[in-house]
Amino acid sequence: MTDYGIHCSHEQIPPADLLAAVVAAERAGFDAAMCSDHFSPWSARQGQSAFAWSWLGAALQATNLSFGVVNAPGQRYHPAIIAQAIGTLGAMYPGRFWAALGSGEYSNEHITGGPWPRKDVRNARLLESVGVIRDLLEGKEVTRDGLVTVDRARLWTRPETPPALIGAAVSTETAAWCAGWADGLVTVNAPEEKLRAMIAAYRDAGGRGPVSLQVHLSWAPTEAEAEAIAYDQWRSNIFPPPICWDLETAEHFDVVSEHVTLERVREVVNISADLDLHTEQLRGYADLGFDRIYLHHVGQELTPFIETFGAKVLPALR
Repeated sequence: MTDYGIHCSHEQIPPADLLAAVVAAERAGFDAAMCSDHFSPWSARQGQSAFAWSWLGAALQATNLSFGVVNAPGQRYHPAIIAQAIGTLGAMYPGRFWAALGSGEYSNEHITGGPWPRKDVRNARLLESVGVIRDLLEGKEVTRDGLVTVDRARLWTRPETPPALIGAAVSTETAAWCAGWADGLVTVNAPEEKLRAMIAAYRDAGGRGPVSLQVHLSWAPTEAEAEAIAYDQWRSNIFPPPICWDLETAEHFDVVSEHVTLERVREVVNISADLDLHTEQLRGYADLGFDRIYLHHVGQELTPFIETFGAKVLPALR
């Protein structure tokens, strides 16, 4: 059976409000949660970007949900520090935490002042980082002299079972590449044909573990309200790679999205006031073979979404 979780967007919502929302989501019947890990929002209108790892400790303590985070080790974060963070949460909350690892976006990573490598170099750096994290979580002393430098690192606090390291992908090529190192796959909503191809690329390359989907959606009591929410909050998030990888600041995203149409936003956000339509779309994703589906209401006010989907959509899906 597919698990239905909530996605917690640190770029959009202050951390105390987001914590209250995830507590409410558990009470409303959501099975799990995941969150972003950004230094910058995608738009000045979103207006937030709290530190995910501090929040995760509070959220795991405040609920009984499983949690995941999407993280980019290698530039803003040294992989040994990420291994320590993963190991600590795994030791405190056994079996409830996972981390999805990706190659990152310049809007978050430029803060170090270092150059932004080519995509192939970023992928190679990510693979080295994954190796460092895995070795540290297994209790090894790690030294590396490559794209990532590590000197005699060892984790003294570790969980008995290392948390899953999930591959984050938005293309079939990356999904197949992730199959070589990941314990599962996570991607974002797209047309059915592409999602089917993503799962096939991962599985056909030997990919193991769960496949998960983050679904961007906008719901409100009226269609006009749902459209206004999506257009205000998510029109800067419609750009495919490499644009979304390589822009530097929230202001840059706002400039390039000035003339984005609502129709374009509809291509990446499921917008509707019709709960039956949302239910049908989510059921369709489950039928494709996704083990976990995380619902991301792109608005900044989560209470109506949580209460309504908890009362009407989740029971219908089950």
